[in-house]
Amino acid sequence: MATILLVESTPADLALAHKLLDAAHHDVLTAERAAVGLDIARDRLPDLVLMGLGLPDMNGWKALAEIRADPATADLRVVAFTAHAMVGDHRRVLEAGFDGYLSKPIDFATFSRSVEELLP
Repeated sequence: MATILLVESTPADLALAHKLLDAAHHDVLTAERAAVGLDIARDRLPDLVLMGLGLPDMNGWKALAEIRADPATADLRVVAFTAHAMVGDHRRVLEAGFDGYLSKPIDFATFSRSVEELLP
């Protein structure tokens, strides 16, 4: 069982991802805003952070930069969790320092397996 922080502002995506991660027996922490997610990341040091890119208070790119700049959280595995699926988005995400990329909408058949592959 891993501790996974899910930072996502879309209620339906947050609820579905939480349900699937819980069903896979993970300890799931949630935040609908980047600032709250950053606080949780510092306090709990989760095994994996699934970070939305279009958060209302701070985009996921800036949140990742703050995670990487803090010595306490710099080594956390952070995966972009996004509906950005244009050509080149996957490459841009990895070049920005994310450890992986999960696209939305969530694919029921592959989501849990994809998360398992991204865990350290």
